[in-house]
Amino acid sequence: MDEKDDPRTDLQLTAAINAGDWTAFDILYHRYRDWAFRLAWRFCGDQNDAADAVQEVFVYLAKKFPGLELRANLTTLLYPAVKHTALAIRRKRRRTASLPEEFDPPAAPQCAPPESTRAQLAQVLANLTEPHREVLLMRFVDDMSLEEIAAALSIPTGTVKSRLHHAIKDLRDDPHLRRCFADEI
Repeated sequence: MDEKDDPRTDLQLTAAINAGDWTAFDILYHRYRDWAFRLAWRFCGDQNDAADAVQEVFVYLAKKFPGLELRANLTTLLYPAVKHTALAIRRKRRRTASLPEEFDPPAAPQCAPPESTRAQLAQVLANLTEPHREVLLMRFVDDMSLEEIAAALSIPTGTVKSRLHHAIKDLRDDPHLRRCFADEI
């Protein structure tokens, strides 16, 4: 049986790991590594750094056993760990990286043909504040519930709702989004 297809819940797998069955940890790892990788890549912007972040997070998770008591979805536990690890790796990379001698900053984005829709959307999302963008992505990309987002960020559910409301309003009001996606809005 494929590890991703194991019928046991995360709670059951956690209990098995606590009882000494480390094959259950492999199942959790394979179940969540791709999600953690995508999340880490979103925060650090580099494929290799994202892979390093995932490795560090799962080592961190393994150290919590035996004794980890899962009280929410595993993504709720992993989200802050992945976020903070990826951001720390990004900060470290920036401290050690230098700009090329001939640095030519990119030109301001213009409306482009439909094949660049992803880049246009990334530009629009970059205009949101970090808290609004984070909640929006957690809700619609990571498919987390409002309660899971609140738990992962250690903020009240009302704050999550408010940030999500303002993020969506800002997206609707963004002139670049209206100009580039006029046919789709």
